[in-house]
Amino acid sequence: MSAPFNVAEIRSQFPILSQVRNGKPLVYLDNGATTQKPQCVIDTVCRFYSEQNANIHRGAYALSVEATEQYDQARARVAGFIHAADPREVIFTRGTTESVNLVAGTWGRQNVTEGSEILLTVMEHHANIVPWQVLAESVGATLKVVDMMEDGALDLEQFENLLSDRTRLAAFTHVSNVLGTTNPVKEMVKMAKAHGAVTLIDGAQAVAHGLVDVRDFGCDFYVFSGHKLFAPDGIGVLYGRADLLDAMPPYQTGGDMIELVSFEKTTFRGAPERFEAGTPHISGAIGLAAAIGWLMELDHVAVAAHESALLEEATRGLEAIDGLRINGTTPGKQSVISFTLDCAHPHDIATILDSANVAVRAGHHCAQPLMKRLGVTSTARASFSVYNTPDEIAALCSAVRKVVKLFA
Repeated sequence: MSAPFNVAEIRSQFPILSQVRNGKPLVYLDNGATTQKPQCVIDTVCRFYSEQNANIHRGAYALSVEATEQYDQARARVAGFIHAADPREVIFTRGTTESVNLVAGTWGRQNVTEGSEILLTVMEHHANIVPWQVLAESVGATLKVVDMMEDGALDLEQFENLLSDRTRLAAFTHVSNVLGTTNPVKEMVKMAKAHGAVTLIDGAQAVAHGLVDVRDFGCDFYVFSGHKLFAPDGIGVLYGRADLLDAMPPYQTGGDMIELVSFEKTTFRGAPERFEAGTPHISGAIGLAAAIGWLMELDHVAVAAHESALLEEATRGLEAIDGLRINGTTPGKQSVISFTLDCAHPHDIATILDSANVAVRAGHHCAQPLMKRLGVTSTARASFSVYNTPDEIAALCSAVRKVVKLFA
């Protein structure tokens, strides 16, 4: 049973949030870039290195057996979290970027050929653009790009119209890291499937804010990073349908992913081991499992309501500031606000906010095509998580008003 939602109690589990600099408490609003880690995740990783550290698989001694069991249990927990049909459909990677590159370098090399089309959206992160661009250039395929409406909603009519029998892949974000737009991924997968296209969803910005059900979505691939999900850096997930994974060649080769090696021929294991060459990020996978366990103990409905209230309050407070423009206002968006000021560059905004110990991001957010579509080179971005509070929203708005006062 989920515990009652209590933001103060949740905050107490994140040691970094108690930081004070220059007499000001830390207001951490850069959760779209990375989330902070609860003490239980920190303790899990520390315990592994202090008491359980060993390499996995093939070790006949107790430490290795225990480490292997924890690693396998971590895969099973991730599978349950995203509702995969089988743990073997979960591949551990270094993060969202490597997951996309893995699919592009294996499934893509096998299935995207001259004359093929790859359908993307204007709101994609570079990690879900460049691997497909490189693949398309190397084989003579074509990229098609779906535009968006002025409020940041994807143009679904154009998405459907750009699909054709030549579309081999439709790759799109679940939640925009700039706009907060939550795309109707289940509907988009259905449209793509009607044309025989394979689908990949970038879930990096979605997994910490709502329930993910890959079987309900019907997608072929789903990718995300652990560090945006209260877990350690350098661990990520590629979900892939078992039949697709079984048909894909290895991405990297080396230890632990082989069946038999001779100088004449090498044969490879099936998924997931085929795609996890060498010693994996064992502690990262175990830390990811701990983070998922922590998150699943919360009342997800209460968490969603809390984050929605933060977004509404921040939107209301920032919209009241003269010369401020929010990019992305579509209903149902996630807790991200990307904004510009007429009087100040986003980097100046972020620097002045930092003097108030308010941490936001400034730049193009690895989404330069989207910046061009918005008619800007960069934005300031505040992104909220379960541990943020209304007082922190007030601190954000106060600091932005200070920027206006200084520059105007």
